[in-house]
Amino acid sequence: MGYFQSKRIILLPGAILASLLLAGCAIKPKALTSDELATFANHNLAGVTAGQVPLGRVVTLREALARAIKYNLDYKVEQLDQALKLKDLNVFKTGMMPGILADAGYSGRNNVNAATSQSAQTGQLFLQSATSQDRNDVAGDLDFSWNVLDFGLSYVEAKQAANKAEIAAEEKRKVLARIVSDVRTAYWRALSAQHLVARLRSLEARINRSLHDNREIVHDQDTSPVAALTNERELLEIQHQAEQIEGNLETAKAQLAALMNVAPDTKYRVAETRLPRLPKLFHENYQTLVRVALTQRPEMREVQYKLRINAEEGQKALVKLLPGVQIFAGPSFDTNSFLLHSTWLGWGAKAAWNVVNLFKYPTAQAQIGAQTDVLHERALAVTMAVMTQVYVSRMQYDHFIHELATTTRFLAVQSQIVRQLQAQKAANLISDQTLIREQMNLLVAEAKRDVVLSSLQQAAGSIYQAVGIDPVPADLDTSLSIKDIASSLGQDGSWTAQSQKRLRMASRASGAS
Repeated sequence: MGYFQSKRIILLPGAILASLLLAGCAIKPKALTSDELATFANHNLAGVTAGQVPLGRVVTLREALARAIKYNLDYKVEQLDQALKLKDLNVFKTGMMPGILADAGYSGRNNVNAATSQSAQTGQLFLQSATSQDRNDVAGDLDFSWNVLDFGLSYVEAKQAANKAEIAAEEKRKVLARIVSDVRTAYWRALSAQHLVARLRSLEARINRSLHDNREIVHDQDTSPVAALTNERELLEIQHQAEQIEGNLETAKAQLAALMNVAPDTKYRVAETRLPRLPKLFHENYQTLVRVALTQRPEMREVQYKLRINAEEGQKALVKLLPGVQIFAGPSFDTNSFLLHSTWLGWGAKAAWNVVNLFKYPTAQAQIGAQTDVLHERALAVTMAVMTQVYVSRMQYDHFIHELATTTRFLAVQSQIVRQLQAQKAANLISDQTLIREQMNLLVAEAKRDVVLSSLQQAAGSIYQAVGIDPVPADLDTSLSIKDIASSLGQDGSWTAQSQKRLRMASRASGAS
């Protein structure tokens, strides 16, 4: 009976293993259910604006910038990614610490672990059996171990993780600069829409009345069909132009809402804001700006960090050539009553060396060298791109300065024309269609002037982006309230004085003359 019981004990683990393997083979692809999809969608809809301070009826430029800095999800992703990289660094730091392994176990059997012995010299059998182990035994130990090779690898990997965290910080800088620039551009376009859309709609209503009157004239045969159709064509062209301007402007508020992480259909108004003083860009010459850009741009710094990481790969390859030396020590205990000492302190050391790594090293070095060449070429490519962006951004800014002067003069002339025509219309000297056309031209002129104003602000910001100057303080605490963040951004969210100050400091730090 004992024999069969032993057999069952031996076969039991095999049966369990077979059952687990069969269960694993039974796994099949399982599509998401409608309930799972709906639950996930509802969770995201509820979470996308959770915890945000409600948007007021009127939004200032500073508040829009503060909301984008605090709530924009793209920026939050970059913040969380940087935090994740710092946690990775902490993981590799703990890899340098000694290992502590606690081990305990129980063993038992249904009979005594006894044995006979035989003399190695005479071959004589000692038939009397003996044991030195209890039938039930509990043993354990606590080992402190430290592997020199693992320490070296963890040290290098921790340095790489630190550089990856710096790369994440540069990515965060880049995203924030883009968001701030987009908010300013969308804000001024939204303000322009607020000024013009109501007037455009009023003008469209007048166009529709004129079209109706024109069709009645054709119906009554008071004019020739060709003249009537020509008038209708002109009115439809004006209407089409008005619809285009309205469509382009109205999307600005939705874009601004998205940047502030507000639902696109949220009803709000942007505050009437005085246009910030345009910076006198730039007293520094082109070569100075390029030198600053090559030290400040996130893309240049990322390449440098990647070169560091690649150099550390070479250190890892060298460390792997060394033998692994493990040092261990720790207390142990055993409840076996036959032992003279049931507790003791043990220590030791052992070494292991993977000789194959000697043959892998040349291949690893060749790969690291090739990656270094790629990164150096990338640095040159980024340098040329940065030089071009600095040059083009300054050209664009100068272009918009001249275009603003032209559109402002054009608007002044068009305003005078409309005033003259309004006086003539009051005296019934011109048709309503002529006045509508020129009033439409006036709205177009205003819209173009406003677009150039917002483009000029964007162009100024593009120069700072091209040079790599942060639009807001790099150490700005996003956990602050909207009001506190807004107050730190300067009057009306103006970036001019702060950015120019940071530019001067970066210029001195880069050694540019």
